[in-house]
Amino acid sequence: MAISFRSARSAAVRFASVAALLALMVPHAPASAQRANLSKVDPNAPVVLQPHRAVYDFSLGSARTEKSVTSLSGRMVYEFTGSTCEGWSQTMRFVTRTTAAVGASSLSDQRTTSWEDHAATRLRFSSSQYRDQKLIEQSGGTAMRGANESDDIKIALTHPDKKASAVTGSAMFPIQHSVKMLEAARRGRTSFTADFYDGADGGEKIYIVTAQIGKQMPANFNRTLPRAGQADKLDSVQAWPMQLSYYEPGNDTKDALPAYEMSFVFFANGVSRRLVIDNGEYTMKGELTEFSTIDPLPCKK
Repeated sequence: MAISFRSARSAAVRFASVAALLALMVPHAPASAQRANLSKVDPNAPVVLQPHRAVYDFSLGSARTEKSVTSLSGRMVYEFTGSTCEGWSQTMRFVTRTTAAVGASSLSDQRTTSWEDHAATRLRFSSSQYRDQKLIEQSGGTAMRGANESDDIKIALTHPDKKASAVTGSAMFPIQHSVKMLEAARRGRTSFTADFYDGADGGEKIYIVTAQIGKQMPANFNRTLPRAGQADKLDSVQAWPMQLSYYEPGNDTKDALPAYEMSFVFFANGVSRRLVIDNGEYTMKGELTEFSTIDPLPCKK
């Protein structure tokens, strides 16, 4: 999943600690077996993203307070299509239903679409959020990167209002950011920090995102997980556990608390599994239940 999980921020925007997440995600195999099964990754090979459709079913993990939710169910449907010559498109719908301790239930429905060219110079985005079937937030527009790195990214917003805006040219678009994280993982880096822009939050905001990258998962990791459609195609694909922390611009990332966090296992082809979301009051877990690959779009002559 190359899409920004931040699009699901209203359902849950804070994730569990690195230690707790790794305990959930790493299969219980002897350490010696894990070391023996590690496969090598060429750090100089280009990242090849796999177009695919994935469905994740969510359930309540644990509640921390008596005032938290007592039940939760949800589903995220994600589709990633395109090619290096035609650009990359993403669509996601994430629906969750929660029941509070007082008995009141709430339905959250988030929908996002985006297109990004392979060179990460252009981004089209649209997102909307519904609560109990009422639209409560919407953003949309296009972003264009300047010719020089020092140039700002020019933004033409269509929602919530028509206006021109700009963000720093150092900000990465979602697919670009995912590729850079995978490149960092291949080179054995344990962290990666970058400015990030995906058009959410009214289309005018960037975040500083720090990715903590764990050790490469054992080569047989995917075989230990439940089968889900064509998920066996991931059996020979390298993967790393990652945690992303999003900071407001201007904050010292060494001392400030992140605005929110996320964590997952990221495969070298852009597919994600073992989602754990923590919003501070309760956690929810997302398991891949359906998966199918999609052929890349042919290049137009």
